[in-house]
Amino acid sequence: MSHRYHVFSLPQGLFDTLAPRNLISSQPVPPVPSPLPPAAPQEQTGTSARSCNICLGAAFVDLDEQRSHFRSDWHRYNVKIRLKGANPVTESTFAQLVDGLEDSLSGSASSDESSDESNAVDALLTKIKNNAIDDSADVDTRKIPVSPVIWFHSPPATQIGVYRMLFPLGTPTSAYLSELKEMQTPVEGGRKWAMFMVAGGHFAGAIVRVSQPAEEREAPAPVNPKKKPQKPKPETFVLRHKTFHRYTTRRKQGGSQSINDNAKGAAISAGAMLRRYGEQALRDDIRNLLQEWAEDIGECERIWIRASVSNRRIFLDYEGCVINKGDGRLRTFPFPTRRPTQSELSRCLLELTQVKISHFTEEDLRAQDEEFLASLPKSKPQPAPTPASNIEKPKPQRLTKEEELHREKWSRLLDMITKGRIEPLKAFWEREAESMGGVNVAIPEWTGERRASLLQVAAQSGHEEIVRWLLQDLRADPTITVSANWTKADDAGNESDASDVLVPPSGSRRTAYDLARSRVVRDVFRRCAADHPDWWDWFGAARIPSALSKEKEEERDDKRKQRRKGLKEKMREREANERQRDKKAAAELESQASVAEATKTRHEARDGPQRLGGSSAGMQGVAGLSAEMRAKVDRERRARAAEARLALLSGRGKG
Repeated sequence: MSHRYHVFSLPQGLFDTLAPRNLISSQPVPPVPSPLPPAAPQEQTGTSARSCNICLGAAFVDLDEQRSHFRSDWHRYNVKIRLKGANPVTESTFAQLVDGLEDSLSGSASSDESSDESNAVDALLTKIKNNAIDDSADVDTRKIPVSPVIWFHSPPATQIGVYRMLFPLGTPTSAYLSELKEMQTPVEGGRKWAMFMVAGGHFAGAIVRVSQPAEEREAPAPVNPKKKPQKPKPETFVLRHKTFHRYTTRRKQGGSQSINDNAKGAAISAGAMLRRYGEQALRDDIRNLLQEWAEDIGECERIWIRASVSNRRIFLDYEGCVINKGDGRLRTFPFPTRRPTQSELSRCLLELTQVKISHFTEEDLRAQDEEFLASLPKSKPQPAPTPASNIEKPKPQRLTKEEELHREKWSRLLDMITKGRIEPLKAFWEREAESMGGVNVAIPEWTGERRASLLQVAAQSGHEEIVRWLLQDLRADPTITVSANWTKADDAGNESDASDVLVPPSGSRRTAYDLARSRVVRDVFRRCAADHPDWWDWFGAARIPSALSKEKEEERDDKRKQRRKGLKEKMREREANERQRDKKAAAELESQASVAEATKTRHEARDGPQRLGGSSAGMQGVAGLSAEMRAKVDRERRARAAEARLALLSGRGKG
């Protein structure tokens, strides 16, 4: 059965054998190699001797010897390692480094002595740098996570753990045992803690005595052998406690109303108003309780608070607050907690004051440490910071007034062509034709235009009049190919509405004719090729399939008219056929209706009342009438019969 020890009353026999068990966090730090001691400077011989301050005061007889030293590998090596922050070496040490350097001077037997020396120094510096990187990689740089529990070991196989938050903040690892010993010292009136929890509108608070007063511990109760031994007094005792609840959070929604208002704006519902009132009431209740417990809180050794960032402002940082924001007694619970209740406070108090106990041998502990260290990921060695290169960014070139004016003209020209403004374009071209460089001038790259000429811009924009003006009046060159930067994205939306036009494959040679999107614009190219065949290589370089003369155009129009006429005749024939079919269908429907009516009449005549000797002439006369008409005729017949009988009776009476 495992014992339960209170953190403020550990058995003296156990405490005397405790030792810190932070084997993981106290890994041996690899020794840092001490810099080489500087060699004693050589004695200067003669008043004309010179020396080198970098190479540990090396002295020279004359100027030639000093210059020779400045060109040596030893001096150059000391200069470079001095710039890297290391200490220079003596000439004998440098000779040993060079002798131990593999492949430093081997390889090339070049007659250039300075090249060999430079290779030796560079190879030696590279080797030192690689060794430094390897040494840093060998050092265990894995970051060990800080455990919330401090463990102590008692031979042969007992370990106890105490929460780190119980010790003063900033306590070094080596001082935990002495602080734990200080915690065993009884205090007059006992040690007190304040514990507060608030979440979801629930609040729980308590003032707790966590250790027995000094007078009770020093004066044990008398033992009466005749009676049962009294139970020991509990180590912890609740002096004050309070819990209450306010409606501050919407059910199953989470988050307080104030947080929701800050994120989405203030809601105007009745529930939101109630929750705002609940938050204000909860804040006032807690602060009034803190003010009531102010004297007890001032005597507490630790103040434990579980609250969110917004709820933490209820306890701290307000005018007349009982607990200051930077109070060194403030602590947070180092383990998960549940809803704030009195029972949860009791559970947390027991968790904090009872030490953790385990029983492992030293071999088991060492194996656990090695397994834990092996499970940690190794951090990558950080490369040495390299000095930032002072590369100046190219400043944007400032344009002269002439260049700005020239760019403005190009922008206006391209805008007028793109929008089809023919009249302003003609007036502009009459004034600025020479300054722009002519109609076949290449469009500058700074415009970002992928089309190479003005004719290509007009053709792709689909303006027939501008294309005709450029081709016939200004004689623009249709053989200029599209820029090499033309991509598939530029082809999007460039499909022609002509069915007989073949779209060139992507990446092939393209001209202004290929960029034309409509048949009307393409016909302008073909008419110009027919009218002026000697101007350009229309059917080769310009990629125009054929010329469009007036005869061909009239022939095409005639064919189009005939096609339209044939279509109209076909439509008339189709409409006449449809009318005939409608008439036939109507006649068939009428005949079917008459046959059906005759059949119905025969059935009604056959199903009517029959008399012996056949039907009378009166019944035959109403055979084709409806039931209502037959009833009417029958009523009239009866009325006439009644009149005849009355007339007969009246004649007999007179006679």
